[in-house]
Amino acid sequence: MAVNDCFSLTYPHNPHPGDLIEVFRPCYQHWALYLGDGYVINIAPIDGIRSSFTSAKSVFSTKALVKMQLLKDVVGNDTYRINNKYDTTYPPLPVEEVIQRSEFPIGQEVAYDLLVNNCEHFVTLLRYGEGVSEQANRAIGTIGLVAAGIDIFTFLGLFPKRQRTKY
Repeated sequence: MAVNDCFSLTYPHNPHPGDLIEVFRPCYQHWALYLGDGYVINIAPIDGIRSSFTSAKSVFSTKALVKMQLLKDVVGNDTYRINNKYDTTYPPLPVEEVIQRSEFPIGQEVAYDLLVNNCEHFVTLLRYGEGVSEQANRAIGTIGLVAAGIDIFTFLGLFPKRQRTKY
């Protein structure tokens, strides 16, 4: 895929209803879905962690609130891009259906899990009918590699000790 394939040609100021918005936060990306007239739908963790620890809040939260907010408020001082990166893998639902599906959960509490039910899963479920998150898949892969590395080092670390032990 060419770099510009996931960008709107009018990036970043003219998203269309149903577009996925990727917001670049420190250490992670937040995702929203553009509804039109400057508004997006997104989810935000609501567990009792101070908002100044937003990244930590995402890691430890189990609940999120579905919000309809102005795009400019969601982005704040961060940057964003229109990123419909899954369009070649999953055909987008008709825009009218995406908007209709988006209206129902606004204001609702939903289950949240950083790895299997995060903001990217939420908006891709609305756009494609399938919740996917490349960011979560990378995190799961990293966790698997770290665990495998620990297992290898543990095995290698214990193996020489057993050889040296005399009975």
